Amino acid sequence: MTVLAAPGDTWGISGPTFLRIYLAVVAVAVAVAVVHRVRLFAGPPDATRAPLGPQEVAYLNGGEPLAVHAALGGLRGSRTIGVGPDRRLTVSGELPAGLTPLDQAIHYAARQRARVRDLQRDEVVSRALAQLADGLERRGLLVSADRRAPARRATLALFALLALGVVRLLVGLYNGRPVGYLFLTLVALFVILLVLRRVPRVTRAGRRALRELRRQHVHLSPTSAPAYATYGAAGAAMGVALFGTASLWALDPAFAEQAEIQRQALSGGGWSSGSSGGGSSSCGGGSSCGGGGGCGGGGCGG
Repeated sequence: MTVLAAPGDTWGISGPTFLRIYLAVVAVAVAVAVVHRVRLFAGPPDATRAPLGPQEVAYLNGGEPLAVHAALGGLRGSRTIGVGPDRRLTVSGELPAGLTPLDQAIHYAARQRARVRDLQRDEVVSRALAQLADGLERRGLLVSADRRAPARRATLALFALLALGVVRLLVGLYNGRPVGYLFLTLVALFVILLVLRRVPRVTRAGRRALRELRRQHVHLSPTSAPAYATYGAAGAAMGVALFGTASLWALDPAFAEQAEIQRQALSGGGWSSGSSGGGSSSCGGGSSCGGGGGCGGGGCGG
């Protein structure tokens, strides 16, 4: 026979009973939040039907900074821009046809003798980056701001459950009840909340596209010592987009050094908890989890 309560039980509910109910409710709330998150961040199945350009790939892989560096790689690969002794960009050729708005924006900034580190703050470059991100959001490869907010709101029920558990823990401690298992449950719930509160910027469709592109373009990795002159400006830009600015250093180390571009390589790739048992004091204090005042009878759930 299950004992629902005994004199002195917190809120009139025995520890084991509360813990069973609490764990069941937490499990349901976590499942709902995870399912909601999976649906929200999946991305459409045909998101990559149209090919991705190097700057789109770079934005997915490293955000605005890498998109700028990928554009620089393409422009430098076509010998369209250079860098002066003062470490400011220069224009060394006219823009070829078919360039992107970001290419044009950076070329314009180079005409104004901008520094590479200032490009993201340039108004024209910033507009081009926003246009790039908007296109990726429409294709379902990036998570838009209006979809990120609902994902965070989905964890509100878990926050409420965490608060309830903390209150139960404190009251149980005040009443001298063993709360070991409840404490472990709250630690686990807190870690789950930290994970679920992190909202990804790239959808799963976007991450799949990046993995496939890395597989297709492994020859552009700096570790493969690619001949960028063979692959042209587009190959140089894709190398930077997929493998970081280490590719830009491999393409033109003198330019990368003078432009003060940090050498950076990008690569793709749970938490665990343990509990101990079998001792006579695993709940803390003088009560045993195996006795009448422990987990089996009165409360590791407070």
